[in-house]
Amino acid sequence: MSRVDVCTIGGVGFGGEGLSIIAGPCMAESLDLCLHVARTVKDICGELGIGYVFKASFDKANRSSVSSYRGPGLETGLEWLAEVGQTVGVPVLTDIHEPGQATLVAQAVDCLQIPAFLARQTDLLVTAGETGKPVNVKKAQFMAPWDMQNVVEKVQSTGNDQILLTERGTSFGYNRLVSDMRSIPQMQVYAPVVFDATHSVQQPGGLGNASGGDREFVPVLAAAAIAAGADALFLETHLDPDNARSDAASQLATKDMASVLKTCLAIYKARSYTP
Repeated sequence: MSRVDVCTIGGVGFGGEGLSIIAGPCMAESLDLCLHVARTVKDICGELGIGYVFKASFDKANRSSVSSYRGPGLETGLEWLAEVGQTVGVPVLTDIHEPGQATLVAQAVDCLQIPAFLARQTDLLVTAGETGKPVNVKKAQFMAPWDMQNVVEKVQSTGNDQILLTERGTSFGYNRLVSDMRSIPQMQVYAPVVFDATHSVQQPGGLGNASGGDREFVPVLAAAAIAAGADALFLETHLDPDNARSDAASQLATKDMASVLKTCLAIYKARSYTP
């Protein structure tokens, strides 16, 4: 299949030569956590020659329970994310959930991310595109790969062609997701494709008041996605994932990042075809 141009986030390329990742804790629980994870992963990626964009959310607006902690909020969260970018020297990505957040968030980070549940929201996509910042759209669990053409065109209607698409699994029965690796080359027709290996092992709402997951399968899916031609990986990682304040069952321990990335990089280098 033919492909589109490279997307660049703060100097890190997606879709061209070399492997890149988007990684960080699910939630910006504290500035110290964000800084520690960012520095650790930056060092790992530097040793391996992998491009790195830091990710954390200032507000988890889609928590399973109304009583679940959502994060530090917009003002404090953006201060922390900006500090990570300036102190550690890495590009930063975060989610937006409402059109009114786009302009302010774009002043603090290098890439705006559209959560999967909001991938069809026209006003949100257009407003994100109008900021001029790269936009990463997660494919909704209820959407087919080819449905993402309309999503890309909504962002492109603003004149912004710096777009990524992220595969993160498709709904399969109750509280289960399945990853169809065919979606990677199918979506690469529209934009470079990132594979979210941690949300793909998630069990949405599987614990009743929180999401469950199978962290042990993150390395398996990450490797499979790279073998299938993915341009990059999305990995949520935490220093102590079992005690993370969100997505505890699916985040990868930061101490395991190096081994997972080494395997994926070897597969990336061994790929003998261009998807």
